[in-house]
Amino acid sequence: MNNSIKVKRAERDLTQQDLAVQIGVSRQTINAIEKGKYDPSLPIAFKLAAVFKCRIEDLFTP
Repeated sequence: MNNSIKVKRAERDLTQQDLAVQIGVSRQTINAIEKGKYDPSLPIAFKLAAVFKCRIEDLFTP
């Protein structure tokens, strides 16, 4: 699954660690999501969407 997490994170000047703390996961999880090696659970996807104030569909594409 493709995602725009890295772009959205850069737009807000957040590090992977900053984002990880905000949604309650490890920095390694954010890294894996950004690289497409890990598809997040629905609760994590909702948290990411809330941080970026967008819909889940705006972050992830099949």
